[in-house]
Amino acid sequence: MRTACVILAAGQGKRMKSPLPKVLHRVCGMPMLQSVIDTARRLDPEHLIIVAGKHIDLFRKEIPDPDIQFVLQKAPRGTGDALKSALPALKGFTGVVVVLNGDAPLISPATIRKFLRMHQREKADISALSFAATDPAGYGRMVRESGGRFVAIIEEKDADRDQRALREVNSGVYAMNIKALALLDNISLNRRKREYYLTDIIGLAMMRGLSVHAFLIGHEDEFMGVNTRDELLRASAAMRQAIVRRLISKGVDIIDPASVFIHPRASVGKGTVIYPNVFIEGDTYVGRGVIIYPHVRICNSTVGDHAVLKDSTVVEGARIRTGASIGPFAHVRPGSEIGEYAKIGNFVELKKALIGNGAKASHLSYLGDTKIGRDVNIGAGTITCNYDGKNKHRTVIEDMVFIGSDTQLVAPVRVGKGAYIGAGSTITKNVPAGSLAVSRTEQRTIANWAAKRKARKK
Repeated sequence: MRTACVILAAGQGKRMKSPLPKVLHRVCGMPMLQSVIDTARRLDPEHLIIVAGKHIDLFRKEIPDPDIQFVLQKAPRGTGDALKSALPALKGFTGVVVVLNGDAPLISPATIRKFLRMHQREKADISALSFAATDPAGYGRMVRESGGRFVAIIEEKDADRDQRALREVNSGVYAMNIKALALLDNISLNRRKREYYLTDIIGLAMMRGLSVHAFLIGHEDEFMGVNTRDELLRASAAMRQAIVRRLISKGVDIIDPASVFIHPRASVGKGTVIYPNVFIEGDTYVGRGVIIYPHVRICNSTVGDHAVLKDSTVVEGARIRTGASIGPFAHVRPGSEIGEYAKIGNFVELKKALIGNGAKASHLSYLGDTKIGRDVNIGAGTITCNYDGKNKHRTVIEDMVFIGSDTQLVAPVRVGKGAYIGAGSTITKNVPAGSLAVSRTEQRTIANWAAKRKARKK
């Protein structure tokens, strides 16, 4: 089936009490509009169109995707006018247009696919997706005849007492054959709200003998619209629970699901163990059999199979390879890559650091703008002095080097393969392979100094 997706996102969201457009507020760390976009993409549409209002330039900045067509609804005149604004972008398209809402971030691709199959099976011109609401207040009601035939959508403010009692409500999701969209020109202005209701297209289509259906499918939580801060919290909680359930079903061991926050785009492999108070954010990939201890935050990073991230570690924009051990209390900053079975220990900070396979920096070090080879030992208190007050410089430490504790490597500098650096050294010159470099003043020992000092004070 050829499809195009139109996401209505021009609502101003005044009840959010925020200068940020409603659909850019985040659910589980991602703008709710992006969540709807990701769902739409799973349908493989030929066109993906977002109808925006006065914040259209901000939308383009926050979602810089060249495959998305942003169209402007010049004035906030309702959902019917919003969809009409998208028609120029659909010129030449001959398939089915799926209408979604940018403030409903929880709907699943599976539900929409099922809806489209039903639309196709019934050879409908227009289909509406409905659901059974526990509390239907605020929703348009789906009106059916006694035999079950769908006949109308009635907005709550226009419904009578019997219609208000109906629990089948409109989700705001539609499938429309392209020819049915011509009816948008015939929708009348609602004089009370000064808006054009998209729901009115249902009655117009029936009057013209088009095939119109409503399909009661999906779960109520999927269709939650977000209009207030409270609803934003509830949507975030529902999405977080759904993410956790999905991962548990795939073999991830989450010790305390209520305390874990995982981004919708994150991926976690089978056999991984996640302890309480872990945050996995952004486009993060976590492999199989990883152990992530409490209070760890991973953002936009890749973690290889069987790695271990110990307590209170932060990993940002980095790559951790198979079997590596990080932490506790380590900070792996953007641009860093940690090799297989390497060890980064407590209170070690990395920035743009490439750490070779089997290398170790076990305690209290800063390694920035550096390349470290395989099986290198970095002693406690080592730092790479990479900044001269104006520019950053690079340190290179080749394979199998031993760096003694409390060493300062003043970049730019290179330490050759197999070299040794004595503890307490300040290295300002390149060290040849296999050499020993020591930079210390000679130790002086003054006998009986302490006793003499005490005598002088008397």
